[in-house]
Amino acid sequence: MALSEKAIEACAKSMIQTCNLKKGDGVVVRGGIHTMALLEDVAMECYKKGAIPYIITTSDRLLKRVYDEIPASTLETVPKHYVAMVRECDMIIGIEELDNPSIAEKFPREKLQARQRASLPIHDLLTHPKKGKKWLYAGWPTKAAAKRYGITYSDLEKIIIGGISASPKDLMRIGKRIDSKFEDASWVHVWDDKGTDFRVKVEGRRRNIDDGIISQEDYDVGDRGANLPAGELFIAPHETVGSGTLYCPITMDRVSDKLVKDVHLSFEKGKLQLDKVTAGKNLDALISSFKECEEIDETKFDPVRTMNLAELGIGYNPNIRKAIGYILTDEKVTGTVHVAFGLNMGYGGKSDSTMHWDFVTAPGVNIEVERRDGKIVRLMEKGKFL
Repeated sequence: MALSEKAIEACAKSMIQTCNLKKGDGVVVRGGIHTMALLEDVAMECYKKGAIPYIITTSDRLLKRVYDEIPASTLETVPKHYVAMVRECDMIIGIEELDNPSIAEKFPREKLQARQRASLPIHDLLTHPKKGKKWLYAGWPTKAAAKRYGITYSDLEKIIIGGISASPKDLMRIGKRIDSKFEDASWVHVWDDKGTDFRVKVEGRRRNIDDGIISQEDYDVGDRGANLPAGELFIAPHETVGSGTLYCPITMDRVSDKLVKDVHLSFEKGKLQLDKVTAGKNLDALISSFKECEEIDETKFDPVRTMNLAELGIGYNPNIRKAIGYILTDEKVTGTVHVAFGLNMGYGGKSDSTMHWDFVTAPGVNIEVERRDGKIVRLMEKGKFL
């Protein structure tokens, strides 16, 4: 059953509430043609705020033809007209491009790499430490996506639309309660009975509460992006400190969108040990993505931090109760923790990278916070906040 006009309009209002727009702001609104009703409602909400939207769409049919028929040499050409639009705009709102995300698994990897190279100037504009753009990335349910994740459309709608509907005030309230446990924190220890057991250092690092609103305070400190659904507390841990293991039941490849299952990874001194990673499915895609991003990073950044710790996140959206392989919502599941590698410049870290990949634990983890005075504070026990 398709979403009602009322539900679509409510989602559009939530998205524009997230963006915190000002009169005269230029807004790029992007998404697949299957989300056109939402894109239109988002544009209308922009106009009501006095902002000026411009809609860009694509389709499964077009993208399939592009990756089938167009050579990599063309796809790696920088889209200078779009770069100029991003340079001049104040906000970018992105909604899922694909109605059926499984078609991306068949796109040739060398062409995906070429398009990634072409987008590097856009990456630089978005992540600029002083002039970076505000951005929002939002999920959207489709029947084909539900089939891809092995759940019913009704369940996917509850996860995404239900997650988006979570009140920012409630998310802030929950986030502050979790944040209070991190006062004077030095180290964080996370473990479960499925293979996760690691410690990371967070001393002196900013704690970020994801309530689904890009506030002026967020913008001023460099945290200019948001996801919907929202609902996590996240920290940029010390990038070259911390060690341990993590078990991630399911994730999505950073480049090809292939589902990678039963991932076991380890890191030492903050760096992912890529040669020790195992997975039950599509391990080759995971390894290729890290290596490909590292090759790009080596030409752009010093130090190269593709495989270093970038984020420690704790999910807490009360309306998202199941991980399905869709990282955008999986990382918001209560009782899970996620660790990311690569980019973390925007929220208190020191690493620039073309990589940012979150690995979400199974629900049911334990979390302890070690304070500077040596006191241990238990934050979560078997997935339950204390």
